[in-house]
Amino acid sequence: MALDGGDPRLSTAGVGVHSYQGSAIRKMHDSSVTFEEYLYYAEETRARETPGGRHGVGMSILPARFAKKGVDNGDISPSPDKNEKSLEDEKGNAAPAYDNHIGIADEEWFVASRAARTATWGAVFYLITTDILGPFSVPWAFGTTGYGPGITLYTVFGALAGYSGWQLWRMFLRLDSDQYPLKTYGDIAFRVYGTWARHSLNFLQTVQLLCNVGVIVIQNGQSLSQVSNFKLCYAICCLVWAIAGMLVGQVRTLQKYGFIANFAIWLNVLIIFITMGVAAHSLPNYDAIAGAAGTVAELTPLVTQNPDGSWPPVTRSGGLPNPGYFSGAVLGLMQAVYSYGGAMLFCEFMSEMKRPWDFWKGMVCAQSFIYVCYMLYGLFIYSYQGQYTYNPAYQGIAPYNWQTAGNVLGIVSALIAAGLYGNIGVKVLYNNILVDVFKAPPLTTRTGKLLWAGIIPIYWAIAFILAASIPNFSALTGIVAAVCILQFTYSFPPFLMLGFEIKQHAMQPGEGFDPATGQVTRHDSGIKRWVRGFMAKYWYVKVFNVLYFLGALVTAGLGSYSAIEALIAQFAAGKINAFSCHSPLDASS
Repeated sequence: MALDGGDPRLSTAGVGVHSYQGSAIRKMHDSSVTFEEYLYYAEETRARETPGGRHGVGMSILPARFAKKGVDNGDISPSPDKNEKSLEDEKGNAAPAYDNHIGIADEEWFVASRAARTATWGAVFYLITTDILGPFSVPWAFGTTGYGPGITLYTVFGALAGYSGWQLWRMFLRLDSDQYPLKTYGDIAFRVYGTWARHSLNFLQTVQLLCNVGVIVIQNGQSLSQVSNFKLCYAICCLVWAIAGMLVGQVRTLQKYGFIANFAIWLNVLIIFITMGVAAHSLPNYDAIAGAAGTVAELTPLVTQNPDGSWPPVTRSGGLPNPGYFSGAVLGLMQAVYSYGGAMLFCEFMSEMKRPWDFWKGMVCAQSFIYVCYMLYGLFIYSYQGQYTYNPAYQGIAPYNWQTAGNVLGIVSALIAAGLYGNIGVKVLYNNILVDVFKAPPLTTRTGKLLWAGIIPIYWAIAFILAASIPNFSALTGIVAAVCILQFTYSFPPFLMLGFEIKQHAMQPGEGFDPATGQVTRHDSGIKRWVRGFMAKYWYVKVFNVLYFLGALVTAGLGSYSAIEALIAQFAAGKINAFSCHSPLDASS
């Protein structure tokens, strides 16, 4: 896959690479390449990858089949006689080209590009669903917000997540090409705003993926401690999964990951049905409530155990359960943000697609499926458990046998997700820091493979330290959602789209990129051009994107404050301890 560092489009040697005039092998992040050149080659690529060259034919709703073996490159075949003019002159000297790179024939370049992209929209559906489908915090979020606000928040945030995904998809189609393949979220930022934006996004993406792995270490550590009836040291339970991740992480390629992702989806669906059935016929897990590591009780003081040891009856709320405890509701809101946090990997998924135009099908199907699961599961569990909902929900059911079933299935599903996050996280770190800054070799080389083998244990060790230091599952997911996930899903897409549309709409007749000379024509520059781009077309959409961006930043600030305040209060009360053998789920002293 392209993320492995072995993209054949970027190779300067090997079968099929000759000295032909036409498309050229170019540096991935060349600041001298202009916005207009990206647009030109992207439009050319989109036209060539659809049947008949008609832009938009890929909107066909016929499902694409999964390629079991080989690569389906459509009806495109190389034309060896087209544009095959040697770059050598009569004396055998290399003739200069404007891009100063080795070139290959257009058709051969296109076929090589298709060979690097094999995923269908069906595979993307499974990958997005695996990445986002995590409904086990939804009942807890309803417990902090109540029916009305909870339904509203999940609906609004789901719609906005779809809008953000649409923005990323549109920018990808207009900026990605066979000449300049767009492979990461940071690549969009680079082509719109420059190097500083790319490095900033790549750093934050690395942090989020690392935190996601840490969250999974906590989740699986809690599951293992509960399965063992708290006989195993909690820190050791987390360490077990860190070591497992070090082993799983040695797999460098995500090829065939679509099948594994499909398996993870149905594991999650099975956990959903198990939890719903048990919650409807048994009491909540009061031991977990007493441990108060992921419950509503720690945020909204509505649950106080009676002097005789009994618990108050289940209560539900149409509005905020405790309007005076606003930070608890905001932390519940962050769970909604966390639930829709898949946009960060959308560019990576599109970069592997044979026809990126079809990405919208996988995204719409995945988002719709996820929303239905969230609403059905969250409302059902909250209706039965009320203020006693727990995060994750399958650890909040009382019967031990069913707890164990949910925990074991959850462990397998989470480990698959951790493999996805860890794999891409290390690749982002390797390709954008080690390769770009420290000139490390590609992952396809022997040295690169050895470096990968050494980096993986360090990566998972850091995730373990993070998990053991902050064993409160809800507080950690709230911080991750506010600082990282909210930015990639809700802040960055409108910010990037704003810059993209300003640059695009500022272009005037007579301006653009000339492929014959490699020159770009612009009639003006500076603030005048930016103002014209803002006001030229659909200015009201740009205004909405500005407000959307600012609103997301405010929400991120509120979420960070609420999560940190909750965490400080719990450390001060002695309810949780870093690197402790005492499980957060264990109510015993």
